[in-house]
Amino acid sequence: MEMGLSPIVCIAQDYIQGKTVDDLRLRQAILELPDNKTEHLPGYLPLVPGMPVLLTENVATELGLSNGTRGIFRQLVYNESPEDVRYQDKNFPLNTKFITQPKYALVEFPGCKLNNKLAELQSKIVPIAISEQTFLFDAKELLPENVAKAAKINKKTTKLTVKRKALPLIPAYSMTTHKSQGQTLGKIIVDLVMPPGPIELASVDVPLSRVKRLDDLLIIRPFEFGTLQVKPSTAQIEELKRLDKIAQSTRTRFQFIV
Repeated sequence: MEMGLSPIVCIAQDYIQGKTVDDLRLRQAILELPDNKTEHLPGYLPLVPGMPVLLTENVATELGLSNGTRGIFRQLVYNESPEDVRYQDKNFPLNTKFITQPKYALVEFPGCKLNNKLAELQSKIVPIAISEQTFLFDAKELLPENVAKAAKINKKTTKLTVKRKALPLIPAYSMTTHKSQGQTLGKIIVDLVMPPGPIELASVDVPLSRVKRLDDLLIIRPFEFGTLQVKPSTAQIEELKRLDKIAQSTRTRFQFIV
């Protein structure tokens, strides 16, 4: 590891009907779900002091701590647990420390509107506590074929309701276009090779407008020039017309107000 730091991986705590998930295959499958299927609480959260992170929920919008806010992870406060040693994963280095009972993460938010530092913490350092979300997991793929077919025939659901407790953070070395909306970034690398399907105007306009200077933008690989020629959809054009009418009406009604 760079800087001689051992990576930390926070393991989400998942519950079904109020009980922890004991079945190893089921637990692994749930932990490996992408965070867009788990209400944005990751199963595995790798952390190294100094790494950039993103908030995945609104913590204090009045202070600028909302979904998508960038911060810098500084420290993890946690309880030691015998469960920690049970987790080993080939996707992480051998010296990884797995944490199953985190209490909160100390994250620095440079753009935070918190004027006074919190007790015993440096300026702009904010404790981010454990969050709790509920989502559905379809266990059909884990069931024997005959059981899955029987469930389908009998119209029995194979979906499980999972309650997850985890830190509302994700690594921010990269992010989707959706997550980057509204942010001004220092330097960015953008991929303009689009996935199959219709291309939306925002897929191009949003990432290219996250920096103030062209020198701070790098496009990672060649792309189809047609990507830059995407036009607004009919719905977007109608919305722009609607907003324009509202703007004109507002100017007319309040033209004498200074």
